[in-house]
Amino acid sequence: MIHTPILPVVLPLIIGFVLLIVKRFGIKVQQAVSLLAVAALILISIYSFIKTSNEGILVYTLGNWQAPFGIVLVVDQLSILMVLVTSLLAFGALWYAISENIDSKGAHFHPLFQLQLFGINGAFLTGDVFNLFVFFEILLLASYSLLLHGQGEGRTKAGLHYVIINLVGSTLFLFAVGTLYGITGTLNIADMANKIATLSPDNVGVVAAAGLLLLVVFGLKAAMFPLYLWLPNAYGRTSAPIAALFAIMTKVGLYAIIRVHGTIFGADAGELAYYHIPWVLYIGLFTLALATLGVLSSKEIRNQVAYLVLASVSILLVSIGINSQEALSGTIYYMVHSTLLAGGFFLVADIIIKARKSGSLDTKMPIFNHAILIGSLFFIFAIAAAGLPPLSGFFGKVMILSAALEHKDTALILAVVLTSSLLIIVALAKSGTTIFYDTKQEEPTTEYKISKSSVASIFFLFAFAPLLVIFANPATEIANTIAANIFDTSSYITTVLNFETRP
Repeated sequence: MIHTPILPVVLPLIIGFVLLIVKRFGIKVQQAVSLLAVAALILISIYSFIKTSNEGILVYTLGNWQAPFGIVLVVDQLSILMVLVTSLLAFGALWYAISENIDSKGAHFHPLFQLQLFGINGAFLTGDVFNLFVFFEILLLASYSLLLHGQGEGRTKAGLHYVIINLVGSTLFLFAVGTLYGITGTLNIADMANKIATLSPDNVGVVAAAGLLLLVVFGLKAAMFPLYLWLPNAYGRTSAPIAALFAIMTKVGLYAIIRVHGTIFGADAGELAYYHIPWVLYIGLFTLALATLGVLSSKEIRNQVAYLVLASVSILLVSIGINSQEALSGTIYYMVHSTLLAGGFFLVADIIIKARKSGSLDTKMPIFNHAILIGSLFFIFAIAAAGLPPLSGFFGKVMILSAALEHKDTALILAVVLTSSLLIIVALAKSGTTIFYDTKQEEPTTEYKISKSSVASIFFLFAFAPLLVIFANPATEIANTIAANIFDTSSYITTVLNFETRP
């Protein structure tokens, strides 16, 4: 019970080593171990979420060193919710990879998959900025190899761009962390917030510059303009289950903005209180406009889904930029929806490409086997991605736009978000028409047989869209509670710094 907070971090790490050992027993054993480990991670996340709801923030001191002198993991409702979403997404992606035998097309898929989860979960749970950097590097190292898994067309070039831009981001991260440590003398997020609240006027400019440098780094992870160009190629070229898992990667950047900037530069930061918010809002709006153009102009189905991921990230940036408790509640609700739906949409796109023998949206192809089933999948995911009723994307956007009504830039926010939604509907309607209606009058040229297991994994990820609507009341209450706790950073700071170590 005491070690519950660290389980989501150490479990994938241990399983990764176990998978290297059991590799000699064949791919079936690896599949079973990996899938069971992710299922266990879901159960641990649910248990931890209930525990934080009942008992409040959980702090785990590694080596029994009290913060800010030692490394701490902090489990609150936001961090463990993100771990739970990661686990659910990973389960669906891994299920699909096994069903389609994608995991067997290259070496070490399952150990790398678990290492990726180790890095992502660590990034969500860490309580200091240096270990955030460490976990960023771990998840990036795993993602480099997973992106190239299977040796698909164009993956090497996309992977090279991905590696280079993230190496630059890592360098900037170290500069920013070093600067903040030099001024505040601490790396613990809670302690740094206290130090910045009493910052000397002589150091305000330096800390502001370091904070903006961190925003650039987190913006790179979240694919914020002008640092988003790596995303469409990387997500569009890698294998479908890895693209699905990568849907959570941008949310790591968004989480870092909420956690690090929201805590360090919160309401008690004096001159630097929320100074980053205008940057997040206006860059988010501009990124949304460019993402919408990307959805409209995409000539390949996987690239279009990648731009849809970018559009959802942009809406979340806008919501964070509105900077109210109501907007942040909408952010949390919409983040859960968009992450799981984006992952499922990548899997649907993969099935379309395999059945149609082409992912091009400019080429007429004969109608293919299982067109009705695959078309239905595309239709429901398109509705969810566009934010149309009655699915959860609509409710999330309504929550965010309702919060925008109190903002001084209401007209701009409403105009950009609503216009974007309309154009995305048009783009997806055009894609659906091209794939399923504007076809050659020929017999199907493919004998593709859809796997029931693959369809089940897709429905698993889609199921959360109607569930978020059916249980909208408790879901929004949870989102409201999390948003309130994030805005009141005193509880987080006090709990972390005053936590008594275990005897």
